[in-house]
Amino acid sequence: MRRTPKDSAESSRRITRRGLLLGGAQLGVMGLLGARMRYMQVDQADEFRLLAEENRVNIRLIPPARGEIFDRNGRLVAGNEQAYRIVITREDAGDVDAVIDRLSRIVKLDPDELEKARTEMARSAPFLPITLADRVSWDDISRVAVNAPALPGITPEVGLSRIYPLGKDFAHVVGYVGPISDYDLERMEEPDQLLRIPRFQIGKVGIESKLEDNLRGKAGARRVEVNATGRVMRELSRREGQPGANLQLTIDHMLQNYVQARMGDDSASAVVMDCQTGDLLAIGSSPSYDPNLFVRGISVADYKALTENDYRPLASKTVQGTYPPGSTFKMVAALAGLEAGIITAEDTYYCPGHLEVGGRRFHCWKGGGHGHMNLEGSLRESCDVYYYELALEVGIERISDMAQRLGIGVRHDIPMSAVAQGLAPDKAWKKEIRGEDWLIGDSVNSAIGQGFVLASPLQLAVMTARIATGHAVSPRLLKSVDTVEQPDGRGPSLGLNENHLRQVRKAMYQVSNNRRGTAYSNRIAEDAFRMAGKTGTSQVRNITAAERARGVTRNDQLPWNRRDHALFVNFAPYDNPRVAVAVVVEHGGGGSTAAAPLARDITLQALYGDDPPLTAYPEKDRGRIRSQQERLRALRPADESSAKSRA
Repeated sequence: MRRTPKDSAESSRRITRRGLLLGGAQLGVMGLLGARMRYMQVDQADEFRLLAEENRVNIRLIPPARGEIFDRNGRLVAGNEQAYRIVITREDAGDVDAVIDRLSRIVKLDPDELEKARTEMARSAPFLPITLADRVSWDDISRVAVNAPALPGITPEVGLSRIYPLGKDFAHVVGYVGPISDYDLERMEEPDQLLRIPRFQIGKVGIESKLEDNLRGKAGARRVEVNATGRVMRELSRREGQPGANLQLTIDHMLQNYVQARMGDDSASAVVMDCQTGDLLAIGSSPSYDPNLFVRGISVADYKALTENDYRPLASKTVQGTYPPGSTFKMVAALAGLEAGIITAEDTYYCPGHLEVGGRRFHCWKGGGHGHMNLEGSLRESCDVYYYELALEVGIERISDMAQRLGIGVRHDIPMSAVAQGLAPDKAWKKEIRGEDWLIGDSVNSAIGQGFVLASPLQLAVMTARIATGHAVSPRLLKSVDTVEQPDGRGPSLGLNENHLRQVRKAMYQVSNNRRGTAYSNRIAEDAFRMAGKTGTSQVRNITAAERARGVTRNDQLPWNRRDHALFVNFAPYDNPRVAVAVVVEHGGGGSTAAAPLARDITLQALYGDDPPLTAYPEKDRGRIRSQQERLRALRPADESSAKSRA
């Protein structure tokens, strides 16, 4: 059918309306899309530019301030100081050699550090900053800033560095920090991400190492924008970290300084322990070293001098060193016999100068013998034969048990490196470790602290404190963490017969205060501070029958490393024990001549808290002591008021 003009006009109008509606809808959608595209591409361009590539926004860790360490009186022992350094970024420097050459004309560069920096640059990404000079002065920083246009890629920086203001005095206790190594990371199961910061420093030895988790703190973080090569373009946000905990030690820095100065350059160690609380008031090894050298990067020459020194300055002898305790062990054997009911204080053994056991002759230090000896006399004059006879009756098992009860052969829990366990041997130990049966001669040797018996100076101090108090006192080195007091070392009763303890203490008193005592010449003259002690001399070589026949060679005629170790232990005051002291002088000769004078002086210094009056010493020693006090006073650290202390 043919359409009329009217129908055609109506159809045209309908098509036009639909086109307009459809066109309008399309225009609306396109407008919305355009507006959205403008919003995303213009208004939010920066945000979406960063989000476009996830690796363009990085999280960088901020190292926290390391916790500080103080002595018992608030004196700073290990702290942080601002340190300036100069770094170079290779990609910004261009001609690195030319830039370094210009820098060397402005500030002095250490050749060793420069060589280390070149090695690091060769194996590092070009955008990483490499240290050229550390611990530079503010003047150097200023000169670099002024000449910045001529030094592309060179940047002065400021950060925190560890410092040990008391130097050698606390080296063996606190230890030192150093850059974390691959070896350090391999030993950790799940290393903190903070440890992956280049050149991040951690504790290497001592308290710095043992309490690393407390001292390190928690890392902060900053959100940064980086370019395609990984270089930081700008910082987007920042969250500061949590500083490490501050630690307070039980050590008195003035007493510690005195101990170190009094030992001088001898290969020696000394421990001063509070008899009641177990607080370690001083714990020193000699010779010592400056831990600051390790923080700053010790030179090859300095390190070689430390490692090749026969006196082993890097070793913490107070806890790492174990020695035959010699006659200082005789109190252990005596208490074992008394507690077992095998002897009484009045029982005697006869000493002709030796004892035949199993076809072997065991000698007393006094060739002519001591005659009849009871408990008091045997300790006062250190008769060996008395303890040979005692060992045959008491047996090694009881002696070993008593040794462990008194702290020998026990690894004490203090935060120092390589704390030794020592050894209180018995039959089972020898069978397991050496595959041999225990011999009766082994018991004889053990009773006088020779043979297999080994003890550290720390263990000898613990033994002495336990004898003095009758309680299981344990050593404490950490007094507080962020002002929170830590448990002290007061222990329960040892369960020993108090009368037996009194008899041993009385005999120790005679050692120092009876004219026949082996330490009488090194007694304390002040009645209120009289000490009870015991000398010890431990052999480090065998004396042959031929040598005994022609006369035993004196220690001063032997090479240093073949001389006997000298030991002394004591507590004071006798009537009210406050401190226990143990001293070991390696290859020092006799305990009465090398160790006892040192222990007496340290004991008096601990009791008085300062230089004792000369009247505290025997009259014959006062002139020498006056000169000694003047010499040691000059070695003391600056007055506390000039040092940084805890608020």
